Amino acid sequence: QVQLVESGGGLVQAGGSLTLSCAASGSIFSINAMGWYRQAPGKQRELVARITSGPRRTYVDSVKGRFTISRDNAKNTVYLQMNSLKPEDTAVYYCNAAIVSGSSASIIPDDYWGQGTQITVSS
Repeated sequence: QVQLVESGGGLVQAGGSLTLSCAASGSIFSINAMGWYRQAPGKQRELVARITSGPRRTYVDSVKGRFTISRDNAKNTVYLQMNSLKPEDTAVYYCNAAIVSGSSASIIPDDYWGQGTQITVSS
């Protein structure tokens, strides 16, 4: 089974920084795109940042210039460096990865999600 385990959430003051990590483990053949989503109370889940195996990076407009996504393929890990945090960044952040598992009979990746980690930015 494939699992995504996140770490690095917490409480931070506005203007502060946090780094999220998400490690994929289990029977993994290959990992395609990895990304971070977030969901604030009463709002839909939105894509924050995404990185392909290229790597090609994309960001939602509201975090451009403040957040940086990166990945370490040797560790099957994706990171999200968040700087200049704002109260509106408060949300549960979820890691997502498109993974072809070692036990899969197909090369089409499946979507996997982490358990979510809370980030609260105080004003």
